[in-house]
Amino acid sequence: MNHIFDYIMIPIQLIIIFFTLYYFILAFFGLWRRKENKILIPEKTFAVIVAAHNEENVIVQLIENLHVLNYPRELYDIFVVADNCTDSTAQLSRKAGAIVHERFNDEDKGKGYAMEWMFAKLFRMKRKYAAVVIFDADNLVHPNFLLEMNNRLCKGEQVIQGYLDAKNPNDTWVSGTFAISFWLINHIWHLAKYNLGLSSALGGTGMCISTKVLQEFGWGATCLTEDLEFTMKVLLKGIRTTWAHEAIVYDEKPLTFKQSWNQRRRWSQGHFDVAGRYIPQLLYQGIKRHDWRLLDGVLQLLQNHFLLMSTFFVIMSYFNPMFHLYTDILVTIIPYQVWSIIAVGQYAFPILVLAIIRARPKSWLYLIVYPVFVYSQIPISMLGFLHRKERVWSHTQHTRSISYQEVVLAAESEEFPKENFQIAGK
Repeated sequence: MNHIFDYIMIPIQLIIIFFTLYYFILAFFGLWRRKENKILIPEKTFAVIVAAHNEENVIVQLIENLHVLNYPRELYDIFVVADNCTDSTAQLSRKAGAIVHERFNDEDKGKGYAMEWMFAKLFRMKRKYAAVVIFDADNLVHPNFLLEMNNRLCKGEQVIQGYLDAKNPNDTWVSGTFAISFWLINHIWHLAKYNLGLSSALGGTGMCISTKVLQEFGWGATCLTEDLEFTMKVLLKGIRTTWAHEAIVYDEKPLTFKQSWNQRRRWSQGHFDVAGRYIPQLLYQGIKRHDWRLLDGVLQLLQNHFLLMSTFFVIMSYFNPMFHLYTDILVTIIPYQVWSIIAVGQYAFPILVLAIIRARPKSWLYLIVYPVFVYSQIPISMLGFLHRKERVWSHTQHTRSISYQEVVLAAESEEFPKENFQIAGK
């Protein structure tokens, strides 16, 4: 170590090599799906819970959609948690046929608290459910969603995340690039981990959790990313989050860059918060129990840290040729040819995924501006780290009122990717 920054930069380079290879290799396992013999006989009962805060513009379309799922109506009930609503969300939900519970609390604000409150009510009810399914009010749901979750529950899976699609991928370039990011994550992260037997992660909506798990371990997830917090909580208990690729939920993506920025900043704050509280436990238990799933959970929580670290390294790499600040070991350990393949992979994987889902022409055009979405995550992560202790909930206003039938018609008119509608037989 002959340079002044070697004690810092050499460990950073080793970490970059490890994470780069990890992400690159992992991505390959998300390009295919295992054949599955499904259990198609409806058996499990569901409490379908919709978390809503001032969602009068979109809530009715979701409830109408939920009433006509391909699942026996007597095996599921639809609940709406009208959380601190000042509009007509509760009234419209009742009129649409949902069971509505209104919650007012000026201290404990946010979806996590609302879910905690609703679960407590649910467990006191006379009727008992095999599992809860959680949606956001702006969602639309594939007709086979509960059938797919029933299949997974019957096979012994207990915490399951559904496929997160977009209901408005062509509204603006922001919603378009946001949709691309979710399609990529669905394949090269969630599906890849499921294929490898690792734990995926809950995504805030389209989630299915067995009531047995909730009653045994409690919810207790009230930070800005309650989904990630609960994922890590149950992972420590030995319960992995699985992935149901054909249980599809259509989520409303932000229309403006400001909305996208604020939403991703909240997610980043919550991610750093959860990482600070759970990495030490996961690392200790993972080593102690020789459990790769726990150690993989550590890697998942370090994603934003890795982004900041690699950004710092890129900045330093511009000065190093002039000032020789540190020893460059990247090409010493991994040849140039391998780095070239990895560099090509950054652009190849989005193309492969769009090809797999048979994306429409407009989504291919959005690939041109997709790097803006990707690299804007750097300042967002910086702000997320600086404000990781803050837990002020910021609500994203949803205005895209569209029915599931309109989504299907859009698919047939070639505005949506084909993959998920072929699953439905559309």
